Amino acid sequence: MLMMMMMMKKRKGSKSLAVVALFLASANCILPPTKDDLTQMSLQGEKYVDEQIENAINGVKEMKSVMQKSSEDHKKFLDALEKTKQQKEDAMREAQEMEAKLEQQEEVCNETMKALWEECKPCLRSSCVKYYSRTCSSGSGLVGRQLEDLLNRTSPFSIWINGEKIDVLEQEGQRQNKEFKNLEDKYSVMADGVDSIFSDSMKVADHVHDSPPVFFLPNFFGPRSRGYRSIRSLFHNPFDGFQSLFSPMMGMSRNFFGSMDSMMDMDMETPTEEDGSVNEDVIITKPFGNGKMTCREIRRNSAGCFKFRDECQKCKEIEHIDCSGRKPLQGPLKQDLEEALAMAERFTQHYNSLLKRFEEQMFNTSSILDLFNRQFGWVSSLANSTNSKDNIFQIQTVFCKDKEEMPSEDTKLGETSVSVKLFDSPTMNFTVPGDIPWTDPKFSEVVAQRALDHYKDTSVIVK
Repeated sequence: MLMMMMMMKKRKGSKSLAVVALFLASANCILPPTKDDLTQMSLQGEKYVDEQIENAINGVKEMKSVMQKSSEDHKKFLDALEKTKQQKEDAMREAQEMEAKLEQQEEVCNETMKALWEECKPCLRSSCVKYYSRTCSSGSGLVGRQLEDLLNRTSPFSIWINGEKIDVLEQEGQRQNKEFKNLEDKYSVMADGVDSIFSDSMKVADHVHDSPPVFFLPNFFGPRSRGYRSIRSLFHNPFDGFQSLFSPMMGMSRNFFGSMDSMMDMDMETPTEEDGSVNEDVIITKPFGNGKMTCREIRRNSAGCFKFRDECQKCKEIEHIDCSGRKPLQGPLKQDLEEALAMAERFTQHYNSLLKRFEEQMFNTSSILDLFNRQFGWVSSLANSTNSKDNIFQIQTVFCKDKEEMPSEDTKLGETSVSVKLFDSPTMNFTVPGDIPWTDPKFSEVVAQRALDHYKDTSVIVK
């Protein structure tokens, strides 16, 4: 009897040892996982993938909220820009009316005015070209030709009107309109991109939930003439991010009224002297006391030469001309015109300031959107690729490299090679650290995360 009990204990001990040996063999990757083991690991990994999809969907919803706030700020900017533009145009119309009235008074003494003007023009041209050729490095011939053409198109009174000329303000208005349209186009692309990512992500949300939740979000951007478009159709491939829409524009807004060359300064032909003897950008001009004028200003906009009017006697006589008892340039009309021009300049500067602030805000917003998109935007790419909730993640093979074997070129010592199928993508082959045995539940999560990382690199536009 005792002998039988001892034999039974021996058999039970052997069985326990066999179980322990089998467990250790699996843990040390001596034995590969069975088909059932692979199925269980796949289910564990799929659960992890589902959690990451849910997390990404919530992240895209946050991304949409950022765009909502941006759209509210965008509307405020549009209202402020429209109001400022209207005020500027009203001031411009008033200035044009005052200018027309001055020209009417000029006609009373037209013959006298013409005679003085014909003697004023060559003196003005000569004084400006002489100064320019003595002070600036090159381009005096061009300045002379440009000034002559300008004087032939200019009213004699205009050289005595303080403030920017109406045609110059109109040119700046055209530049502003072009910049505004450019910003609006880029903003629309960004808004459409976020809409597309959000719309596709909500399709995924509907798919992964057995009872799809209702995501109520207001129509942030109002009615659109065009429907949602794929994110891939909105941008060049590869897509460098929302911030790339605005970064080339940063710093391009120019302070036009600081000096006349600011609007048209694309001149890279005339070098600045290193010894400081000739500075194309800052010249203290004479004989204007504290006045400043740049070489580029004169070269690019010959109206700067009007500052030489006090150098010419005939030009000074125009200011004091008597037209049948009236002195137009000493009356209220001149003051009204200068006030209207000053008002138009202020509104033009304010419009530039608003454009710059809007551009900076869009640049900052786009950087935030890029952060969200890089982290969560990948989920939108599943909208058209995940046809079935079944088998969205499947571990197909697990191969453990024996530490005593020589490693191959692409497999490090002690690493585990796996083949994985994720969504509708091709089978992925990669390695994971060998210190995590496939029997550890964490192994499935590590493999699932690596598969997601590979998927993002190959299937998502944003790198």
